[in-house]
Amino acid sequence: MARLVFAMNQSLDGYVDHTAFAPSPTLFRHFIEEVQGQVGSVYGRRMYEVMRYWDDDHPEWDAEEHAFAAAWRTQPKWVVSRSMKSVGPNARLVEVDLEGAIGELKAERDGEIEVAGPDLAHSLTALGLIDEYRIYLHPVVLGHGKPYFAGPRPPLRLTSHDRIGEDVIRLTYVPA
Repeated sequence: MARLVFAMNQSLDGYVDHTAFAPSPTLFRHFIEEVQGQVGSVYGRRMYEVMRYWDDDHPEWDAEEHAFAAAWRTQPKWVVSRSMKSVGPNARLVEVDLEGAIGELKAERDGEIEVAGPDLAHSLTALGLIDEYRIYLHPVVLGHGKPYFAGPRPPLRLTSHDRIGEDVIRLTYVPA
């Protein structure tokens, strides 16, 4: 049975914003390895639209960016949206019965499936479907933005913490 993992970069004051801070080379390499080891990703519409950047090669990319793009492209993706009519390569649209579709997905796969996007994670948390939360805590304060937890923080238990690179701490929690 697959495990759903919600993992995102977060500021010290609890916000996620891919435009406000970026991963160091060490953390980016970590994310490449994470994506290579996952059996798929579940995206909300907005996060999927952001990640579609990796569908096309860009001439300014370095080897690490090409490696991330290659891993992302080969990974199966499920996109939860009622408004989208189609999705890109290696992706499937989930329009109805979120609980049933994700429950089935977990049952038919083995390994780790990433959950991407705070709003989607909030819905999946309410359904009791997220198995692990990973916060990549960056030493920045944004003061505004989209919070990591889109609703009330669920009861969690810290299971591990480790440093990645010079200034990021990964905090790993499971539902309490």
